[in-house]
Amino acid sequence: MCERRAAYILDESEPTDDSDKRTAILGTYLHEGLLTAAKREYGWLIETAVGDDLIRGHIDAVHLDAATARRLPKRLRPKQPADVVTVEDVKTKSLFVWDRVVRYGATEAEIRQVYLYAGLLRSVGFEDRWGQRPLSRLGPIDVQRIRFRFVCRDNGEEHIQEFAYDEAEAQRARWWVELVRSYEHPEQAERDFDGPGLDAICDYCVFRTRCWGHGVRPGAPVQTILIHDDADRAQALAEYVHGHELETQGKKFKKLARAKLDASTAGVYGDNELKWQGGRDVTDEEVDRAAVINRFRELGVDLPTEPDLDRAVALLQEAGIAVPMRTVRRTTARSIKVSPARTGTT
Repeated sequence: MCERRAAYILDESEPTDDSDKRTAILGTYLHEGLLTAAKREYGWLIETAVGDDLIRGHIDAVHLDAATARRLPKRLRPKQPADVVTVEDVKTKSLFVWDRVVRYGATEAEIRQVYLYAGLLRSVGFEDRWGQRPLSRLGPIDVQRIRFRFVCRDNGEEHIQEFAYDEAEAQRARWWVELVRSYEHPEQAERDFDGPGLDAICDYCVFRTRCWGHGVRPGAPVQTILIHDDADRAQALAEYVHGHELETQGKKFKKLARAKLDASTAGVYGDNELKWQGGRDVTDEEVDRAAVINRFRELGVDLPTEPDLDRAVALLQEAGIAVPMRTVRRTTARSIKVSPARTGTT
């Protein structure tokens, strides 16, 4: 979550914009369905509450190791204990961003959120509330692993990202919450994204107008409000030049890599999968230019003053005369496609 959005929520600010809720609703259906099925089939501990004086939240799934599970009533024990206590967060994503998810994993905000709750589990344990009091009696839980389970909303594909619990990351996440709570006004908080029109997160934010307002003139991008003086303009120009240099260098790298790979077959190489699109031999029909000219000569009709094949064809069609065609063979353009190598799911 963006720092400023979090500040608006803590301030209980009124939303200024509507967001498209259809994607969120679909994600909620998939999320709840997956967790409910996992609880029924495998005995997962799902949607458990954690909290202290600063933070409160719910953990999607907690996988207990055998030693910890034995301290619970049988009805709460998993069918297959984990090797180490694992906190799992389930995220649904669209196919549009799926390659980015597979290549780069969870975002900084997603990692921060799961560390907040995992840190509470390690320091306090499960919250003492109705429905989970046997869990709260366990006290602090020795979380050793973080897991993200990404599910593609469009095709059901799963991707797992796991890493060891890092206490320093948990402390950094908690510091972030303390920072946001320290602001007297939400506008003191930083914007973490580039704004409407440049970041989808901003496009669908319910505080979009309050956060960004409107451009300096009708029709201007809202980012124009970030320029206050000539120093800002100089900085923006320097950023533009730097971006252009990176783009130019990136295109050069890609052209060289594309040339080197031209004779390579499709397949998985290291962390990436190589695919080729196009490059097929196809048969098409096209107007036979020479035959059209001959047809005009046979008919004793003058050709258009300038060699204009389209006009000549139109004249033949207007006269009800068949347009001479010929069969041609060509090879479609061949393009490269590189995507993250799929290593399977767990």
